[in-house]
Amino acid sequence: MRVTVYSAQPYDRRFLDAVGATQFADAGIEWHYQSVALTRQTVALAAGSDAVCVFVNDALEAAVLEALAAQGVGAVVLRCAGFNNVDLVAARRLGLFVARVPAYSPEAVAEHALAMIMTLNRKTHRAYNRVREGNFALDGLLGVTLHGKTAGVVGSGRIGLAMARILHGLGCEVLGYDPAPAAAFEAYGESVPLAALLARSDIVSLHCPLNEATHHLIDAAALDGMKPGAMLVNTSRGALIDTPAVIAALKSRQLGALAIDVYEQESELFFRDHSAEIIEDDVFARLASFPNVLITGHQGFFTAEALDEIAQVTCANLVAYDRDLECPNRL
Repeated sequence: MRVTVYSAQPYDRRFLDAVGATQFADAGIEWHYQSVALTRQTVALAAGSDAVCVFVNDALEAAVLEALAAQGVGAVVLRCAGFNNVDLVAARRLGLFVARVPAYSPEAVAEHALAMIMTLNRKTHRAYNRVREGNFALDGLLGVTLHGKTAGVVGSGRIGLAMARILHGLGCEVLGYDPAPAAAFEAYGESVPLAALLARSDIVSLHCPLNEATHHLIDAAALDGMKPGAMLVNTSRGALIDTPAVIAALKSRQLGALAIDVYEQESELFFRDHSAEIIEDDVFARLASFPNVLITGHQGFFTAEALDEIAQVTCANLVAYDRDLECPNRL
């Protein structure tokens, strides 16, 4: 089975090769790696493949799916949980097999969210640079004690539950919002309406999928409804927040701090080295200029355990397609 892997990074090769050659050696998966993203311009690179393997910033609109199908590609496997970048209606019309990795090491993402909270709060990133320069002054590094603070978790899926468990363990009062709240959340906190969560929380952490209902969930009105000076954390999808509205809230001091591992226009920036280039995204540049904003490049998932699980589930999805087996991860 020939599989073209788009947006392939060295770590993708390492884990897919290892799992494909061991646990799934009998599947005969032949990986063909492409570092570029899947777009209308690069779809021809999948010619002759049985399937394509894609990631969060690959574009699977109707025209791309039609081109894949015309080339004989029968399956699209996502090595991620989110699928907002896939036109599922077109995929079904074309008879394409589409499957994802529904959850992988939820603790990895939750732990990264915690790391961002702790870094912003105690300013360890600034302290690290100061000490390297021989500056041991503490002015400007003042934080708050998280124990006893109120933390809001938006989304009670596996990652949201992991985050609630961590925050509860820190001694925070945990609030949760989800249109369909998980019963397990009640062990860690109280389920409340979104407006109440925003108004009461010192920290708001987003752990929900991106869809029509959640697009710009945190907009100007939501930001106005937040507790003044609160911290907002997003490790889910960039378009959950209205970035210009967030910048305005930071400038007015309504929003006290922002930590993002995702960005609405990240497809032009993330997963590549731009250190020798001028970044032309003025919105991103403005965000990066705030001292109370922390940005990481979509690395919340980036642990050895998570990458191994992604590779295993991706291979299992390909085997299910190739052998016409039932696939619990099919969309």
